[in-house]
Amino acid sequence: MDQITVGGIDIQVTRKKMKNMYIRVLPPDGRVRISAPRRTPDAVLRSFAAARLECIQKHVHKLRARPRPAACQFVSGEIHQVWGRPCRLEVLPASGRGRISLAGDALILQAPEDSGAEKRAGLLNDWYRAELKQAVPALLEKWQQVVGVRAAEWRPRNMRTRWGSCNPRRKRIWLNLQLAANPPECLEYVIVHELVHLLEIRHNDRFRGFMDKFYPNWRSVRQRLNGRTSGQI
Repeated sequence: MDQITVGGIDIQVTRKKMKNMYIRVLPPDGRVRISAPRRTPDAVLRSFAAARLECIQKHVHKLRARPRPAACQFVSGEIHQVWGRPCRLEVLPASGRGRISLAGDALILQAPEDSGAEKRAGLLNDWYRAELKQAVPALLEKWQQVVGVRAAEWRPRNMRTRWGSCNPRRKRIWLNLQLAANPPECLEYVIVHELVHLLEIRHNDRFRGFMDKFYPNWRSVRQRLNGRTSGQI
């Protein structure tokens, strides 16, 4: 991965097969990354970043000023989110691989006593994946009819810096597992967002016009997700 410096900010550069350039400010420490087409010269990247420097600095400062959350240990008493609702984790000993279930406001995690945080996090991600697989099909069918496009397929994925992504050419959509931790309207917004990308690949006025037409309150829902992952500028 290459690096450039603009306005005193170090920016990681990822070149890959794509048509447009994007800048993201990544949590938790405000790292800045540009994704660009493979043959883009550094001079073009610097110009692109310089034109957005004020906005980049704002996002970096916001992330670096935010208190760092303590890492989850996946022990009894921790609070974890399920569809935007805080649930108290209860860890119970069990043999075998382990499982998670929901009982009211309690998230029951059954796992071997010697299982660590990484293993238990994997169980929670698997459970989030199952939750998405249950929730997405009806929402996808609903919004495909509204937007007037159809995705060839969708897949859940544990993504660090995006809530969703799509491949417009192949009409594939990916949704972040962690959407199952957020209010249901957040999942709905991301589904609409990715479907609209099948009409318009760029985040331009045409894209925003489609979003205003199909999902008028998308900006307020997007704001609820801001700060939990990277900001796309």
